[in-house]
Formats: sequence, structure tokens, C-alpha cells
Amino acid sequence: MTVPSPQPSVIQSAKKLVLKVGSSLVTNEGKGIDIDAVSRWAAQIAQLRAQGRQIVLVSSGAIAEGMARLGWPRRPSAMYELQAAAAVGQMGLVQAYEAAFTHHGIRTAQILLTHEDLADRRRYLNARSTLYTLLALGVVPIVNENDTVVTNEIRVGDNDTLGALVTNLIEADALVILTDQTGLYSADPRKHPDATFIHQGQAGDPALEAMAGGSGSAIGTGGMLTKVLAARRAANSGGHTVIASGHEANVLLRLAAGEPIGTELRAVLPVRSARQRWLANHLRLRGRVTLDAGAVRALTEAHRSLLAIGVVDVEGDFERGDVVACVDEHGVECGRGLINYSAADTARILRRPSSQIADILGHMSDQELMHRDNMVFARRRPTAAPQ
Repeated sequence: MTVPSPQPSVIQSAKKLVLKVGSSLVTNEGKGIDIDAVSRWAAQIAQLRAQGRQIVLVSSGAIAEGMARLGWPRRPSAMYELQAAAAVGQMGLVQAYEAAFTHHGIRTAQILLTHEDLADRRRYLNARSTLYTLLALGVVPIVNENDTVVTNEIRVGDNDTLGALVTNLIEADALVILTDQTGLYSADPRKHPDATFIHQGQAGDPALEAMAGGSGSAIGTGGMLTKVLAARRAANSGGHTVIASGHEANVLLRLAAGEPIGTELRAVLPVRSARQRWLANHLRLRGRVTLDAGAVRALTEAHRSLLAIGVVDVEGDFERGDVVACVDEHGVECGRGLINYSAADTARILRRPSSQIADILGHMSDQELMHRDNMVFARRRPTAAPQ
């Protein structure tokens, strides 16, 4: 049992929440949907809505339900089998939530997303508009990754990350990640009994990311590291994150009352604009360009546009308008943005001043390889000690 943090939970003042519930909290240890558990989540969410809060629910469990319906004892590794399990299980998951929320007079909507939906600017804005409209109508959106169609190249990968992306998408005040663990420790408490519990920290703190690790359960896919990284991503829009045990009685209502439960990772980094968040949230980039030391300083310190003369290497097969990463000589990302030239053309003009681009290519669409208005830059992360 943890010692309460001296500060009230950030959830107390949050009006717009994204709630992520893990597979272990909605299934009977992988043996199908736990109807009683789903009913308890619906009852708590109904009470939060009665307090005037808007809730988006990101729920795992479709693949686990599909496994149970198909009689599979272990999670398959083949993509086509995972897609089949998701297709079968999504029916049961949605039915369970629909029945549970109907009992409270609340309408629900199913939203299935892939990384492609969030990487394409128009589809990103359409998803955003749909979620805002549903919330305004008093509907609880239930979000999951569209596992029936995703491939490794276009998938988000886990619902912790998806929860953070949705937090950015709707500019939620907070992300609550409920799991079968009590929160973040300085080390794995199963292996290190003297591990210290982290009550509160800052999202994006490298020290916390170093502490997190380990794999998830046999049913789910996310470990503690994915949750800590999700908190960093949620902070892009100013969203705080709470990682807590879903086995705590009435955990959502107690958090909303201000009770400090679990690990709270506060957003202290500068909030990015909607366009910057869209660029930052590309999980699958088309390529990358390696910069010399001067160009790295221009990006990280002055936030200037990227010129071809500062590029020393090109990787990937990208076209004009694709999102490409800018990295230093060690491969560390210092920025990313919409590139103005294809990979082939970039390779021809690297290390050359802008005045020579037209002579080399026979045309010059832009003086900059990436314009600062179409870029998001790496930023310093806090290093304050966790509490």
C-alpha cells in the first residue's frame, strides 16, 4: 500500500478526460469479457458525467474476447490471426459496453482508428471533429485501434499510446491509464522488494523513462514503459497523466474527488499547437536526414528552417510533403517536418547552398528543405527528481 501524495489528484479539476482501460480489467483473465467489470466502469463513468465531465473511453479487450470466442488459449503472433480475433471480439466488446451504458441512459459510439487515420492531416481533422461532435451530443466515444485492418507498418501498437494520441486530438485535460499495477516504481517490485513507489513526477523526465520497463501481461501488449512514454506524448497538449490500478475500488470517483492514487505525471513542458502535435505524433516516418553540428544548433536553439547545406546524409524513400525526421550524427532526433523535396532530389542538393538548387535540379520549388512553419523541434525535458 502506498503513502498518499500530499497534493490532490489533477483529475479533481479535469473537465475533459481520456480513460484507458487495459485488457486485464475488462476480461476474465483472457477468458472473455467480464460483464460485471464493464458494468462497474460504466457506472463510474456515468457518475463522472453527472459531475459535468466529458469522457472518451479507450478500451482494450477485443482480441482477448476474440481469443475466448475462438477457443484460443494463447495470444497468436501472426497478424492475420490477430486481425481475425479482433474482428470476432470487437462484437462482444461493443455489445458489453452498449448494454452497460444503456442501463444509465447513456449513448455510446464506436471509433476505430489506425495510425494512418492520424498521420493523414485531413483524416486527423475529421476524427477530431467527430469526437468533438459526439462529446457535444452527450455520447461516450469508445475508441480502439482498428486491429482488423492494421499491419505492422501502420499500427499504433498499443492502447496506452492510442490514449495519448486521443488526448492530444481532443486536447483533454488528463489521461487516466488504468492497469493491473499500482503505478510506477523505481524498479520492478516483483524483483526488487525495496523498490520505491513514485507518487508524482514530470511527464517527459528521462529518469522516469529509465525506471520504467518490463513486459505486459500475457493478454495485453503494454508494459510500464509504454505508459510513461504515453504520458510524455499527452503532455504535448498540456494533458496530465495518472497511472493507477484499476483494481482499486471506485478508483475513478476517488481520483475525481482529489484522492492521490497511483503515479501522477504532470505536464510541465510548453504546450504545442494542434499542427505541431499532428507532426509530433507521426509514429511512422517516411525517412530521415542527418544534419551537421551547425544545422542541429540552428534547429534546437534558434528553431530555424532547415537548409540543404546543413544536410550530410539522406535515408528513406520519401516524396515532397512527407513527414521526415531530422537527426544528428548520433541518430538522435532534433526535429521533424514536411519536407519540400523528394529523397532523390534531397540527395542531389545536400551540402549545397540554396542558390545552387535550381541549377542542380533544373527547378527550385522552395529555398528551404523544411520551412520552420512546417516543423516541430525537439525540446529540453525536465530533470526534476520524482517524489
